[in-house]
Amino acid sequence: MAGSAPSGKAEPRPPRVDELDALPRIEQRAAALLRGHEAYPVFAGHGLDLPTLQAGLQRGLLWVIDGADGSIAGYLLGGALDGDFHVLQMDVDPNHARRGYGRALLQHALAEARALGYPAAVLTTLSDVPWNAAFYASEGFTLLPEPEWNAGLRGVMAEEAALGFPMHLRVAMRRVL
Repeated sequence: MAGSAPSGKAEPRPPRVDELDALPRIEQRAAALLRGHEAYPVFAGHGLDLPTLQAGLQRGLLWVIDGADGSIAGYLLGGALDGDFHVLQMDVDPNHARRGYGRALLQHALAEARALGYPAAVLTTLSDVPWNAAFYASEGFTLLPEPEWNAGLRGVMAEEAALGFPMHLRVAMRRVL
């Protein structure tokens, strides 16, 4: 059901402080979908920590969306990178997948970023996973060739390489807001 609306009129919202500890568990469950993929060891070995999530909440760039059962279905953490809005991390719990929650989160975050005056949004993702680059392309993101990377994006890619990501599968994407 790609592109469908989330069940039950769910709207992204900032999480409560007591909900932050649920987000790394969602990230871990989402990462488990990549078991057997070259990038799985990186996802399994590295994840968001509470200070990072708390900082995102304080910046007003962290949103969650509730599933029909009342549990958190997913989240999106944003930041700033060389003047652009940076989608740092977005995960949907596999128990809530393919119901439009990720799309609703992304669209909400991009609208917020536009309202905050960001000219564009950037992210890095896997090129070969359907719910990664192809999903973002369906939301207007385009591949950003390496010669067009700014210093911030080069730094992000260097950090990802240092973590052990299979960089031949990593791509940068950008969308004008």
